[in-house]
Parts: sequence; C-alpha cells; structure tokens
Amino acid sequence: MKNEKFDKKFYLIREDVLPEAMKKTLDVKEMLERGKAESIWDAVQQVDLSRSAYYKYRDTVFPFSTIVKERLVTLFFHLEDRSGTLSKLLSVVASSGCNVLTIHQTIPLQGRANVTLSLNTTEISTDIDELLSELRKLEFVEKVEVLGTGA
Repeated sequence: MKNEKFDKKFYLIREDVLPEAMKKTLDVKEMLERGKAESIWDAVQQVDLSRSAYYKYRDTVFPFSTIVKERLVTLFFHLEDRSGTLSKLLSVVASSGCNVLTIHQTIPLQGRANVTLSLNTTEISTDIDELLSELRKLEFVEKVEVLGTGA
C-alpha cells in the first residue's frame, strides 16, 4: 500500500508569492514550535489568522529547513600517526553537535593515516565551514577534504 502523503508532488516556492494565509500558517507553526504561543488558538489570534485557514494549510506548507531532515557530510582526513589523534578529532566533531555515523581508518604508513568520517550534521551548533576550519587547525591534521554531502 502506497503512502499517499509521499506520492504527492512538492514544489519550492519563493515566500513573496505565497498567499498571506500560508505565510501566517508558517508563522503559527513556528510560534508553537518555539513556545511563543501556548495554543493554536493563541497563535492564530496573534497573527490574525482563522483557525480554519490554519487547519487547511498546516499539513501542506513547510519551511524549507524542515524538508531536509538529515544533512550528511563525508570528510576525508590525512592525519599524523600519534597516540590519541582520532580521539581528539572525534571530540571536536562531537562538541560541534555532529553525530558520527561511520569511521574508516587506514593502517598508518610512514607516520600517516587516512580517516574517513560520515557525519550527521542535523544538530550542528556552528556552520560546517567553521567546523572544517577548526579541524584544520588541529596540529596533527595535515589535510581535510569534503568528499560528499547529501540528505
């Protein structure tokens, strides 16, 4: 049995062409999510939207950021072979809010090891470029490359 919700087509539409009721529905959803309103009734009153309009659009209009549920990034590192380097690297990744999905490390040769990390960046507390900059500053990191990104 097919899920009808996922059989529908989706479109990416600029905010300025959305009908006012849809924009206000998004505002209500955000207020409820952030705790800025105690109830749907309270939120629709604050944005001057009818409850019926809210219920009409609530399951059909979403901010773009909620459509991309997971953000995956795969990073490739050249590391010096020193005790504790992988642990320190993972500590920086974890402190940024990223979740490590996979780790692949080669056997160190000539004092160097290659490490590939696949990360879920959904909960990242900073920009990915800032994380990359922080990782490149680690004294044992010789090179960091982004191998791929996706959802």
